[in-house]
Amino acid sequence: MRASPPPPVTLESFAPGIKAAVVGASGGIGRALVAALAGCGRVGRILALSRRKEPAGDKVLTHPIDVEDEGSIARAAAFAKERCGGLDLVIVASGLLHAPDLRPERALRQTTPEAYARLFAVNATGPALVAKHFVGLLPNDRKAAFAAVSARVGSIGDNRLGGWHAYRASKAALNMLLRCIAIETARQRPQALVLGLHPGTTDTALSEPFQANVPEGRLFDPAFTAASLLGVVDRLGPEASGGLYAYDGSRIPF
Repeated sequence: MRASPPPPVTLESFAPGIKAAVVGASGGIGRALVAALAGCGRVGRILALSRRKEPAGDKVLTHPIDVEDEGSIARAAAFAKERCGGLDLVIVASGLLHAPDLRPERALRQTTPEAYARLFAVNATGPALVAKHFVGLLPNDRKAAFAAVSARVGSIGDNRLGGWHAYRASKAALNMLLRCIAIETARQRPQALVLGLHPGTTDTALSEPFQANVPEGRLFDPAFTAASLLGVVDRLGPEASGGLYAYDGSRIPF
């Protein structure tokens, strides 16, 4: 586990009184993102959106959302508009790699249409539908950001090992969707960022079955990951929109 403390979250490139939404707020990274935002003085309100109800706080409002149900996404966006008027930052931290009946494939013969359908629904279609309903809540006259947690394994150019076919393909699809969303968003919101974010291997339920092979010092605490990702969003400008960036700010090729 990486022992270094998380970097400070300042979000100085955003106007003060930031209104943020975290989709997937009950997951390991999502919960850490909510906590990091709550500790930032420039953040005024946070919407913690998830399938499982999370505790509210002084800055935190909660509302249900299911990225596999567009109706619930639309209702969450309506709630955000009603309670916040608009949003400055939206981060989709939901994602699926494995389940009791779903394991990453090591060989092509293990692939199934059910795995492709489920992983694409959660990892690609879901974030795209969130963008459909939430990007319109971002301001058009100052910096704003829509980001989704992607993965380095979704990079076609960086793929040296193969395997994990459905997961890799779903994240590659997410990266393409974010690029398309960035191009469209820039037409009306030229200061907005649309980003894919690679969190590194973080100590969460998603990575737990695969942590044994993680090199020393490369398994990150969720608080470190959350603060690092928010730092990347803070540092980047609109010229970076549509790209995939790692937790350390380096750009990952598609």
